[in-house]
Amino acid sequence: MKFSFGALAVLAGIFAPGNVMGAPPKTPQQRDLLQLLETRDIDQVESRDVSLVKRAPTCNTPSNRACWSTGFNINTDFETSWPTTGVTKTYTLTLTEVDNWTGPDGVVKRKVMLVNNNIVGPTIMADWGDFIQITVINNMISNGTSIHWHGMHMRGTNLHDGANGVTECPVPPGKSKVYRFHATQHGTSWYHSHFSAQYGNGIVGSIQINGPASLPYDVDLGVFPISDYYYRTADEIIEAGGAPPPSDNILFNGTAKHPTTGAGKWYNVTLTPGKRHRLRIINPSAENHYQVSLVGHKFTIIASDLVPVNAQTVDDLFLGVGQRYDVTIDANQSVGNYWFNVTFGGQGFCGTSRNPNPAAVFRYAGAPATLPTNQGTPPTDHQCLDLINLTPVVSRTITPSTFSPTPGNTLPVVFDPAGGPIFIWKVNGTAINVDWNKPVLEYVITGNTSYPPAENLVHINQTNQWVYWLIENDPDGLFSLPHPIHLHGHDFLIVGRSPDSPPGNQVRYKFNPAVDNGRLISNNPGRRDVAMLPARGWMLIAFKTDNPGAWLMHCHIAWHVSGGLSVDFLERVTDLRNGLTTQDKNEFNQNCNDWRAHTPLYPKIDSGLRMAM
Repeated sequence: MKFSFGALAVLAGIFAPGNVMGAPPKTPQQRDLLQLLETRDIDQVESRDVSLVKRAPTCNTPSNRACWSTGFNINTDFETSWPTTGVTKTYTLTLTEVDNWTGPDGVVKRKVMLVNNNIVGPTIMADWGDFIQITVINNMISNGTSIHWHGMHMRGTNLHDGANGVTECPVPPGKSKVYRFHATQHGTSWYHSHFSAQYGNGIVGSIQINGPASLPYDVDLGVFPISDYYYRTADEIIEAGGAPPPSDNILFNGTAKHPTTGAGKWYNVTLTPGKRHRLRIINPSAENHYQVSLVGHKFTIIASDLVPVNAQTVDDLFLGVGQRYDVTIDANQSVGNYWFNVTFGGQGFCGTSRNPNPAAVFRYAGAPATLPTNQGTPPTDHQCLDLINLTPVVSRTITPSTFSPTPGNTLPVVFDPAGGPIFIWKVNGTAINVDWNKPVLEYVITGNTSYPPAENLVHINQTNQWVYWLIENDPDGLFSLPHPIHLHGHDFLIVGRSPDSPPGNQVRYKFNPAVDNGRLISNNPGRRDVAMLPARGWMLIAFKTDNPGAWLMHCHIAWHVSGGLSVDFLERVTDLRNGLTTQDKNEFNQNCNDWRAHTPLYPKIDSGLRMAM
């Protein structure tokens, strides 16, 4: 293996008047001038274990986070260009079931599902451009599984997306599966079982892909997942029917304090006085949406989901299920201890908890190990609505002004209370019901076009074109809930949504082009992979057909996707079939053969994206 390191390279313009060394670049043109100070040549760029490859230096420094490496910085459009480091990060996730497990707040649960013996799995960490290889070992007794790498575009690796019944058969007990993908994006995300509600039993973890940022910072505090926690299993909650209960507690990175007994411990985060910190906030919950705030401090948003945005400072944040915000926090207050508070809003329409005041402690280095005394002020109720005014660093321009809803571009979401023993949700007239034994990708591989209607497929044949989808949330129904809508394989533009209204008011908004086309955003609309669909309202999204695959779009409330609230975009099926590697197809067939040889202990009672315990 050979490395050659170039001389120090600084382009003209970096020292231009007004551009102070050490300060962040002020314009996209200046950012584009930044170069890696040392470069390397590697004999091969094939994937290899990280231990075999020396990491090249990076120009990403506390005073200049916009830079990353030669040719790649915060202005790089990672939907079209990304590094290839030649490094493979490898992980092993072992899934187990445990009975009579004592949880972090001291309560004994009848059953949990753990990743590497923890209620929160290990963080998958890599650098932008690395390859990632993860071996998932299913040591559970009775459940199959599949692991989805939430928000990762999986370009060229649709078979590794981890949606059982769509891109694979479930991994049966006693077997394993190797997932592979290229980290073409950077930022913060998470992984979870796509046996749907199964992740509510504990099969979940975080993803951190290091890369450039739109604002300088000194300290990366890492991932900060905030998840709802139930003493009953997710399966018991679904089978009980009716409205789901409040969560019993809230976990901060797997840690919790019981609100009445005091068992457990407060989760602590250390701030360095005078420094700016990056915090990667994740909501990997089954149902709870949150408002979060840090007493005495503001958040400056630098990324929403995996999309870098121009810095915007806010007092607090709303996170729907599945959403992530990368924020910076300036430690500019008196040395002491401060509550990081989680509150609930929207009149209970986007989750509640039996823990009335979930919180973590942010402690300045040098402060005494005592609890904060200032409880803070509850933030303004966000009414179950997320921010849509964030501006991505890499801009998109579209022309939605002539959008007209048709049956071909409208996806109504309808609640069917008479659909069966569990609540049923239909999208475009169908509640998805996948077949574990014969995933959609098996039809694609074999060229079989007799897709079952229950797969709820939406066929997209255009190449590299913007496609628009109007999602209407049961405007004619008697009752409607907000839904966090997540799309696999893409970020989507939030072109527009219905007027803001508290969900408890149940105000009906149906898209009317004569009125609503003026609400649509053409110049750099917000972009992410999860966005809130308002109760009885609408949301117009758009994405570019540049990633062949079978990509689910679904509500990320575990109980709702279990009840069928999902469609499957089958994008450019011919290109998808032609792009599948022999290795992937062989591994796909082996996994399905293993699954079909397995005798499930429990019947399939719902969408197939979950299996009873």
